[in-house]
Amino acid sequence: MGSKGQILAALDTVDIDRAVDWAHRLDRTVAGVKLGLEFFLANGPLGYRRIAAVGMPIFLDLKLHDIPNTVAGAVRAIMPLAPSIVTVHAAGGQTMMQAARETADEEAGKRDGKRPKIIGVTVLTSLDDKDLGAIGQSGSTSDQVKRLAALAKTAGLDGVVCSPHEIEALRSELGPDFLLVVPGVRPAGSDTGDQKRVRTPGEAAKAGADYLIIGRPITAAADPREAACRIGTEIDGAIGHVPAQARR
Repeated sequence: MGSKGQILAALDTVDIDRAVDWAHRLDRTVAGVKLGLEFFLANGPLGYRRIAAVGMPIFLDLKLHDIPNTVAGAVRAIMPLAPSIVTVHAAGGQTMMQAARETADEEAGKRDGKRPKIIGVTVLTSLDDKDLGAIGQSGSTSDQVKRLAALAKTAGLDGVVCSPHEIEALRSELGPDFLLVVPGVRPAGSDTGDQKRVRTPGEAAKAGADYLIIGRPITAAADPREAACRIGTEIDGAIGHVPAQARR
């Protein structure tokens, strides 16, 4: 997997015209785009379809977290949109995650047989050990990520969202076929914003990430396409163009 196959550009805006413009600029430059809660609440399925019309794979990052029946219903509701990846919160528990995966399988069987990858969000990259302690979670952030990732695999999920700092441990423990989708990626010298557990794109790719979620370093650039290409060059330099399977 080369750089184009690893970058998911986060279109974090409520402005549909701006998001469509970004998508057109980045088409054939990145692997796909991420649409999150902010965008989806503002624009809904109609806005989603405007982005989908560009022809890029879409990572629908809604971080579903509710009782199993409600999450199953939510997955059922978004299946007609045909996203490539959908997120649920791993903290929702094994039964909830299983409900999401099983519903995706059932609905895919009624359509074309294709379903989105269902992946579990472990610990948000805006949180660190101190934050977890404040909400009553004992142990380190790393331990919690590993615990939730193992639970997600047991539940049948396709992978997890983790910070760059947990990539090596999860790849070692959960194997080469378990997807690791990684936010908290910032080029050297970039503003980290609200992210606390970060690494550079090259470091994250070399550690074994499947996909890197990169937003502001691309979309806030004067030329988003050029920024994405520059980050892609950094990734290729770090991994030496070695295919993902060979790196694991």
